[in-house]
Amino acid sequence: MKRIVYLCFFAILLSSCATDNDDNLQNSDSNFYALTVGNEWVYKNYKYNPETQNYDDTGVVDSVRIIGTETINDNTYYKFRRLTTGNEEGITLCNPNGEHFELLRDSLGYLIYDGGMIKYANNDFAERTLSEQDWGTVYDQLIALDNEITIEAGTFDSTYTQRYAMLTNGEQANGLDHFYYADGFGLIYDTSSLVAEDIPRIVRRLDSYVIE
Repeated sequence: MKRIVYLCFFAILLSSCATDNDDNLQNSDSNFYALTVGNEWVYKNYKYNPETQNYDDTGVVDSVRIIGTETINDNTYYKFRRLTTGNEEGITLCNPNGEHFELLRDSLGYLIYDGGMIKYANNDFAERTLSEQDWGTVYDQLIALDNEITIEAGTFDSTYTQRYAMLTNGEQANGLDHFYYADGFGLIYDTSSLVAEDIPRIVRRLDSYVIE
């Protein structure tokens, strides 16, 4: 059972984040994360095929839309609605079918949940601890500010962040995930991995969007 938890933990961390320790941070004037009510993103999920060494379309689609705002402790949060379809088979590391909601705000370049956790940082290169376990520690770290990436939705200059785990023996685990956010567009590409595997199982790429 411990081995199963170990293998799956890295993927579960896709939805976890570090704590925002500064309660006085205010929303920035920029709109790096495209936080505007009505904005929409459609992501397609692709699964690694070890025989071809390519990523095949799974048919799983994540449709994301900002549907409104909520004010919490004098801060305005944007309500994200994600609707996942096409995952009737329950593909590992893809989101399950159905709706999921998140409240997020931009605080000086940090994308923050309503609970005070950091989902992404677009200007802080410091290593950020996500979780500490008996087998190791998982980190996020911003690597580059001007990485060019081409996907179905176009070519973007994006920030690039890595997620990795350091084991208790001091070695870095094989699993490595990648996150790309573009200024004014938000998330455009991410991956989902198992800790012990050196190739991401799932990549999710922005297929289309409506940005106001």
